[in-house]
Amino acid sequence: MTERKPIESWLTDMDGVLMHEGVPVPGADSFIKKLRESGRPFLVLTNNSIYTARDLHARLNRIGLEVPVENIWTSALATAKFLDTQHPGGTAYVIGEAGLTTALHDAGYVMTDADPDFVILGETRTYSFEALTKAIRLINDGARFIATNPDNTGPSPEGALPATGSVAALITKATGKKPYFVGKPNPLMMRTGLNVIGAHSESSAMIGDRMDTDVLAGLEAGMETFLVLTGLTSQDDVDQYPYRPTKVVDSIADLVDLI
Repeated sequence: MTERKPIESWLTDMDGVLMHEGVPVPGADSFIKKLRESGRPFLVLTNNSIYTARDLHARLNRIGLEVPVENIWTSALATAKFLDTQHPGGTAYVIGEAGLTTALHDAGYVMTDADPDFVILGETRTYSFEALTKAIRLINDGARFIATNPDNTGPSPEGALPATGSVAALITKATGKKPYFVGKPNPLMMRTGLNVIGAHSESSAMIGDRMDTDVLAGLEAGMETFLVLTGLTSQDDVDQYPYRPTKVVDSIADLVDLI
């Protein structure tokens, strides 16, 4: 096996790795503290496009995890970055929350329902039938279809909620057009994140709690990958996939000494 370069930068998922149902995972505070003290580049990632980086900074801070705003990378930010490189200064009809609309505004995009360049679908807790109908008609009229992430469901205290992937499937069924998904497991999200912190995949690691998004995205981006068992994946689940992480650990507490 080819010898990998030492890990100089870290990317980590948020839910299931640093926190679980609003409670910090034991060891998460030590991991973040040591990362910040080391000066190594790092990012906390999430496929959720609802919140801005400032929102997530405040949310993490409330549970004792001090992550600077510039070290948070969301699928909304990755989507805005992608569109800025593909079609700078474009127009979009957007279904989503402040995390997505703020990122697009900051990238120079104009929100409109009059002949937009793109229909962009993100996460929201209040999907509107009227908004979905508008999106379908705009796509049928030629707008290109982008979605922030392919997650089919999201968590809530009451149980699973339909998420971007499920709603995108509804629009695809009505239009015959599949979206381009920017978020994990698309390695584009990882590569743009690495560019933001000036890191290289050969000397970077990805920590996640899901084989089908976190580990797959890290693997395809050329990074070392660590699967933690504090989220949605158990040890028995790993063998169901045709690929493996670099290492499986019980929790992020087991990785503190690697920094």
